[in-house]
Amino acid sequence: MGVERAVTRWYALRQSLWEEITRLEATLAAPLDAAQETQASSAHETVDPQAVQEELAKAQEKLRLLGPCPQPMMG
Repeated sequence: MGVERAVTRWYALRQSLWEEITRLEATLAAPLDAAQETQASSAHETVDPQAVQEELAKAQEKLRLLGPCPQPMMG
């Protein structure tokens, strides 16, 4: 049962990191899309690309350090 818990925890952590990386990449791409449109929406929050880039690098490093699955699911 301990192995199953470790594998499940690994998959859950990997999934949350993937979602965070996807969100950060979308945040970095969003200002480019918004810059092409008119600035009619001044309520749109401004995002510091440098800070988002740093968060993205940290999330990617966490994913890299997570390593491979502790044990194959089948076998």
